[in-house]
Amino acid sequence: MTTHTLEESVAKSPPGTAASSARRRPGRFRRAGLPYLLLLPALVLELLVHLVPMVIGIVMSFKELTQFYIRDWGTAPWSGLGNYRLSVDFHAPVGAALLHSFLVTVGFTLLSVALCWLIGTAAALFLQDTFRGRGLLRALFLVPYALPVYAAVITWVFMFQHDNGLVNHVLHDQLHIGAKPAFWLIGDNSFYALLTVSVWKGWPFAFLVVTAGLQNIPGELYEAAALDGAGMWQRIRRITLPSLRPVNQVLVLVLFLWTFNDFNTPYVLFGRSAPEAADLVSVHIYQASFVTWNFGTGSAMSVLLLLFLLVVTGGYLLATSRERRTTDV
Repeated sequence: MTTHTLEESVAKSPPGTAASSARRRPGRFRRAGLPYLLLLPALVLELLVHLVPMVIGIVMSFKELTQFYIRDWGTAPWSGLGNYRLSVDFHAPVGAALLHSFLVTVGFTLLSVALCWLIGTAAALFLQDTFRGRGLLRALFLVPYALPVYAAVITWVFMFQHDNGLVNHVLHDQLHIGAKPAFWLIGDNSFYALLTVSVWKGWPFAFLVVTAGLQNIPGELYEAAALDGAGMWQRIRRITLPSLRPVNQVLVLVLFLWTFNDFNTPYVLFGRSAPEAADLVSVHIYQASFVTWNFGTGSAMSVLLLLFLLVVTGGYLLATSRERRTTDV
């Protein structure tokens, strides 16, 4: 058995081989790094758009920034944690109002996410089988998701009008529900109006995601379950929902974050001053910042909202990852 040293191998190699390999190596590195180089401008702009305002907002939360310092906000005096103490002092008017808005937002978000997921999943299961007109129904189901937010919500504003709105016309004039037409954009009914618009606007996204997840479930599982005598509800409970668990985990988190931070829907629906029953945190922070001109307190509320969402998201991801590891084991 003959052994060759490294020098012998290099000596026997054709001339120029080492040089050509050295030339190929940088070229390979350049080709591998080209996609990241092309993404670099977009990443820098993304960081500037999100990171810079976030840092400025955090700095503003430690200042007594009111309308007197708008012209040169850098000269506003430091307040330390004063804005945070004011925001979490639930015995004071500012803290009590923020706590009420937070509770309203939590209840609204939980109901909206649950209804969006339920309606979207039911629609996706309904359209799973092939039948005539399925494509038309699928396109109609996606219309609320495709419409611009302002156009969709302003249409609901006209439908919720007290005197000549379509909702009161159907409920009161045709179905004779209620002794008199209801006020949907003021009072306690504003919560249900906001919930209706949010669900109508959000469930097509859940329908789209669940429909994509259903495509990855093998049809042989349903055929085997049907041969074993499993009914429709048993197939959904034993096959569909467990197979959709990874999709639903991401879907619920995205819907929660979108709904909790939603500002466009309540702002277009109610204007700058939302009713007390529909006073979401996003609108409440806007009012604290741009209506009362107390940007320091509004920034502190925004930072507290960011911390809450980070904690909830981290806890949710931790719980779902543990559940996934337990299932895999």
